[in-house]
Amino acid sequence: MKITLIEPLAISEDLLFHYKEKMEKAGHEFVYYTDKAKTEEEFLERSKDAEILMIANTPLPDSVIAQAENLKLINVAFTGFDHVNVKFAAEKGIKVCNAAGYSNTSVAELVIGMVINIYRMLNESDRATREEKTPADFYTGMEIKDKTVGIIGTGKIGLETARLFQAFGAKVIAASRTEKQDAIDMGIRYVSIENLMKESDIVSLHLAMNEHTRGFINKDLLQLMKEDAIFINCARGPIVDNQALADLLNAGKIAFAGIDVFDMEPPIPSDYPLIQAKNVLLTPHIAFLTKEAMVRRAAIAFDNSLSFACGEEKNIVN
Repeated sequence: MKITLIEPLAISEDLLFHYKEKMEKAGHEFVYYTDKAKTEEEFLERSKDAEILMIANTPLPDSVIAQAENLKLINVAFTGFDHVNVKFAAEKGIKVCNAAGYSNTSVAELVIGMVINIYRMLNESDRATREEKTPADFYTGMEIKDKTVGIIGTGKIGLETARLFQAFGAKVIAASRTEKQDAIDMGIRYVSIENLMKESDIVSLHLAMNEHTRGFINKDLLQLMKEDAIFINCARGPIVDNQALADLLNAGKIAFAGIDVFDMEPPIPSDYPLIQAKNVLLTPHIAFLTKEAMVRRAAIAFDNSLSFACGEEKNIVN
């Protein structure tokens, strides 16, 4: 089979060559690119003749799916796959798989990092130190211990995040479509989404993006939060009404937010509501991006490709 990696996976050249050799020893052709496609025409040129197309988080044009005559598998080296038209692929008889699990730790740790940054005002403290100020010149911090943390979505990343919060001494509650025994065994109490928003000092979102979750965290839910609470989103931007979130931050109805994901991929335009909002810590979609996670991701993605080429399907999502 012809296997094409259409964009880089943020791994070393040595590791990439290792997987290239592995594919070729198994009798398959492997083609890769060291930069991202910049135009639809470039996407089409790179993907032509591919039987397995490997991508990361760059949105895949529908035209690639429409015109790929030989394509059998779109291998998404990412947890989320909402940047691929999975339904259209299924109609064309093309399978889609993902690399769920590679970033559980990295995402959970960024959530904790954001909360510590917000609670201890690390950015402000750095500036204050450089400006020769004293601790009395800026806000006194807070502790995670004994806070109530609301986890929305108790999949693997949600539960990993919950474990870390519990290690800090926080009480964890959760809202999810299905209640997991693993969560209950951890001492997590399931509540309604409304009660979670009302009770939590920290709300952390961990839902997948799909037609049911788009816009799920709306203005009505956000308005239920305590005025001294913080909202963290390291999941998917469109799950949240981000205009409403910005308005509530600006009005002082929510104390702070930590946001890694937006309604579009970075770069984020300067007039985007959360760019202009008060009391928000922003990162450019980096929750998944650690050296360790990239190595895990490559292992899963290349195993998906090689397994499929050998007649075994893994991590199929459609």
